[in-house]
Amino acid sequence: MTATADRDPGLQPERTRLAWRRTTLSATVVALLAGRQALHSGASPAALVAVALTAVAWLGLLAVSHLRVRRMGVARPEPLAPRGALTAALCTVAFAVFAVAMLF
Repeated sequence: MTATADRDPGLQPERTRLAWRRTTLSATVVALLAGRQALHSGASPAALVAVALTAVAWLGLLAVSHLRVRRMGVARPEPLAPRGALTAALCTVAFAVFAVAMLF
């Protein structure tokens, strides 16, 4: 038996794809709520910059997620590259930092 034959391509890749999609959906909700909050609270210049940077972080997370979901379509997907993991982590931290910036 080969290593490819030993691997069950069943539910794990599907669960991983769904997890990335949930993460992207959550990030979308965060970005939309940030924009809504900025518009309803007077839209100070700092808040507008925070919203714009939140949109950039959302696009970065969306790109990483899309690439990861596409690569999960094979029976033996490659692990997430360190660059992709770092990008996803930085986007997540950026969401928190921009949320705090919007409060001030």
